[in-house]
Amino acid sequence: MTQLPGLLDTEAIRKDFPILDRQVHDGRKLVYLDNAATSQKPRQVLDALGEYYERHNANVHRGVHVLAEEATALYEGARDKVAEFVNAPSRDEVIFTKNASESLNLVANMLGWADEPYRVDHETEIVITEMEHHSNIVPWQLLAQRTGAKLKWFGLTDDGRLDLSNIDEVITEKTKIVSFVLVSNILGTVNPVEAIVRRAQEVGALVCIDASQAAPHMPLDVQALQADFVAFTGHKMCGPTGIGVLWGRQELLEDLPPFLGGGEMIETVSMSSSTYAPAPHKFEAGTPPIAQAVGLGAAIDYLSAIGMDKILAHEHAITEYAVKRLLEVPDLRIIGPATAEDRGAAISFTLGDIHPHDVGQVLDEQGIAVRVGHHCARPVCLRYGIPATTRASFYLYSTPADIDALVDGLEHVRNFFG
Repeated sequence: MTQLPGLLDTEAIRKDFPILDRQVHDGRKLVYLDNAATSQKPRQVLDALGEYYERHNANVHRGVHVLAEEATALYEGARDKVAEFVNAPSRDEVIFTKNASESLNLVANMLGWADEPYRVDHETEIVITEMEHHSNIVPWQLLAQRTGAKLKWFGLTDDGRLDLSNIDEVITEKTKIVSFVLVSNILGTVNPVEAIVRRAQEVGALVCIDASQAAPHMPLDVQALQADFVAFTGHKMCGPTGIGVLWGRQELLEDLPPFLGGGEMIETVSMSSSTYAPAPHKFEAGTPPIAQAVGLGAAIDYLSAIGMDKILAHEHAITEYAVKRLLEVPDLRIIGPATAEDRGAAISFTLGDIHPHDVGQVLDEQGIAVRVGHHCARPVCLRYGIPATTRASFYLYSTPADIDALVDGLEHVRNFFG
């Protein structure tokens, strides 16, 4: 078995993930390399979900009976865990949503309805990048259409990095919000946060960071990032689906208007007007994702016990090995940085003129799960003149043997298509 420096004890870790024992397609061992789409869940998270539904299930906050109090303690306890995980100055800066897409839509709508100095209107500009997931493109397009604001973006270099050569022309005195991804879900690029934030602060623009591909894989410190908002999702970091997070600076959350109205987010309601609860509840209308938050809290416990710095080192070693092995495959082209430096644990590639969907189907027949398509990042595919890519993405339970299986599988794909 290939040994690499910095690897976790994957044999022990994989025992926590029941699905990794599955066999598919007539007894083939499952090789799961689709972690950028969603991660698998350890028993500790599955058990926490079962325990909640079996022992504590109730609606939160207003009930005085024992189940309601227990459910509230678990739900708000999960908020505490998230705050500590991202080094938030206050637990009240952590808002639960159903996913990162909702978190980003929440920011866009808050700014569209805000008063000065935060309001986005026809005299202002919104800045994004060409490598964004559609979840960080479409909300800003909608906001620009509604308000008349100008939408601008940073382009990409040939090697899959942001082109910041014109940063002073893209981010100007008219810019109200700069929203960009920390780690690209398709290119794997880790972006230069400091340079972008510095320029945004020079002109007084707010900064929103999509950390969906960062929070599962590396230490995330919202204070060190110096952003105003940070969004991520639970299902990519060993948590359940249906739970996302928006962190925002408390003074902003106090000043900005709510996006959704309903129960829980109010203080008083009359037939003529309402007043709103303080953040975070101002932004959590209706029954929240209670069980999902409990599951996310359990996932954070699991990841924290291993150590995010150790997870980052493991994935760097796996990614470095994967880049080396993939570049040995004839006709394979990595889309994005072709080194392991400054990149995350997702690698997109093309294989000659074989369509990525065909690549994915043949790999699946061998038990190898990858993602094919444009990965909700179609502008990237347009930029590089390709219809789609095959993407392999790794996590704390990925092994060198998984990479070897992928490379062997790609050789089978090449032989299959002649």
